Amino acid sequence: MATRKSSKYDIKNYSGFKAITLLCLFVLYAPLVVVTVYSFNASASLTNWEGLSFRWYIDVFSGPESEKFKVAAWNSFVIAIAAATMATLIATLAATAMIRGGRFRMRTVSFGLISLPLMVPEIVTAVATLIFFNSIGFDRGVMTILLAHTAFCIPFAYLPISARMQGIESSYEQAAMDLYANKRQAFTKILVPLMMPGIISGFILAFIVSLDDFIITNFVKGAGVETLPTAIFGSVKQGIKPNIMAISSLLLGVSIVMVTLSYIVGKSDNTK
Repeated sequence: MATRKSSKYDIKNYSGFKAITLLCLFVLYAPLVVVTVYSFNASASLTNWEGLSFRWYIDVFSGPESEKFKVAAWNSFVIAIAAATMATLIATLAATAMIRGGRFRMRTVSFGLISLPLMVPEIVTAVATLIFFNSIGFDRGVMTILLAHTAFCIPFAYLPISARMQGIESSYEQAAMDLYANKRQAFTKILVPLMMPGIISGFILAFIVSLDDFIITNFVKGAGVETLPTAIFGSVKQGIKPNIMAISSLLLGVSIVMVTLSYIVGKSDNTK
């Protein structure tokens, strides 16, 4: 009876579910497929297909705009690595306090503040961050991008880290302290290694969010400072060119690889 009841309310059994799912997938991914396919077009035209070619990928690395994209890519990766590292560290400490710290005042409020960037529209976060930096007289540049990305990436790193910590019983740490380890040793030698899959997943997600971010970056970056998304946007304003499709496809490929790596890490952790 329980099996019949659960299958009766299975959303996959509703008529039209498959069609709606396929439509949503098409709307989401068809533009990405078109951009990727036309990045291999030998023609400079965006409408005529003249054969398969790596011409525009070569142009990204050796063409007239290659230097601009190389600097922007370097800025993006440096900022993403630094922001993801700081966000992961803060998220790890926050998860430890929220999950291992017991009940304390303002616990619910603290969790809401950590999750707030996920619920607030990104444009609101960007405007608020810009106003904050201007109000304290902080000159915009690489540092403002780094600080804004760190704050924005914390909840993305927090989610897999906290999920992993919730799956670790406190008995491990208690056993370590029974064997004369202090709280710091129990945390660094027992809890952190057990949390490592979640920490790695959190770092990867934070890295991707920072690498791909455009709205916040465009608001808080200083004059002459470009990341890869803002450099792409600046080139698109002058007209969509095939080399933009090539570099967009490369950025998409990096994102897919990192997200897949995060999934593999999480899946291998769940199978243990």
